[in-house]
Amino acid sequence: MTMKVAVGSPLDEGATEVYAHLFDALGDPTRLAVLQHLASGEHRVRDLVEHIGLAQSTVSKHLSFLLDCRLITVRPEGRSSWYSLTEPNATAALINAAQSLLSATGTHAQLHTHLRDPHLAHKERTEIR
Repeated sequence: MTMKVAVGSPLDEGATEVYAHLFDALGDPTRLAVLQHLASGEHRVRDLVEHIGLAQSTVSKHLSFLLDCRLITVRPEGRSSWYSLTEPNATAALINAAQSLLSATGTHAQLHTHLRDPHLAHKERTEIR
């Protein structure tokens, strides 16, 4: 697909691809569900399978995509792998910006509170201990 831009302002095709990949990651309902669960803290694949109700292979495929986008990280522990958000504050800022844009265009929807404010998840985990 050829894109036309004003003279003197060429598009950075590499940057455009990176942004498109990020928005692909956020454009899938299952991946958004995974991010919402991870916003409350680390999860194993089997925890996410239980929460989301999809096959392990499907959840793993979505985790792989999110890892590829560097939105999440994985921490091996014994025979388990624990997944978490790479940058909870930056992810929250992006989700909040999307919420503002949706609201400004007449759509009122909110994702899980932990994804919009990672400090709440940290506070709850601290209070539980």
